[in-house]
Amino acid sequence: MTQPVTLGGRPNMPPPGAPAEELLVARLRSQARRLFWPAALLIATAGATGYFYDNLPAPFENWMLLAAAGIVVLLLVVMPFLFWISRTFTITTRRVIVRDGLGSRRRRELSHMRGYSISIRRGPLQRMWGAGTITLSNGADEPVRLVNVPMASLVHEVLADQVEVNQILAHRDAQTASRGY
Repeated sequence: MTQPVTLGGRPNMPPPGAPAEELLVARLRSQARRLFWPAALLIATAGATGYFYDNLPAPFENWMLLAAAGIVVLLLVVMPFLFWISRTFTITTRRVIVRDGLGSRRRRELSHMRGYSISIRRGPLQRMWGAGTITLSNGADEPVRLVNVPMASLVHEVLADQVEVNQILAHRDAQTASRGY
């Protein structure tokens, strides 16, 4: 999503004292490459179930095969997918929001206006896929980790830009308030 820009290339800013509208910049999940093995297991389970159906030795029955395949799929395919899909990272023009959890939701927010340090860690596989783990720390609270974010260098750049713009707006509004305008 892009913001309208002025001739100088900077985003349009609200007038002094007016609240800035909160816009969605990006909504992300960690990279789906961790779902490779569950997907391969799903294919293997489906193939093995199809092969052994009606070909089982005497003491076993087809319902036992289907029950075992169902348990394998539920525990080793569906659960990793649910854990992956339940964690989202949202970047707006005012804050970063991390939501995770299946049964009970946990939500952490970090305001751009307060400022924070941004560090990025990339392992060899993450570098190969363009991903990385971004850690946001404001020095007071527990650091917020965006684990395995796709296009990590672009997300790092966007976060740095949002912090800069929000601190400029906060400084400008503080200057305007102190002058009494």
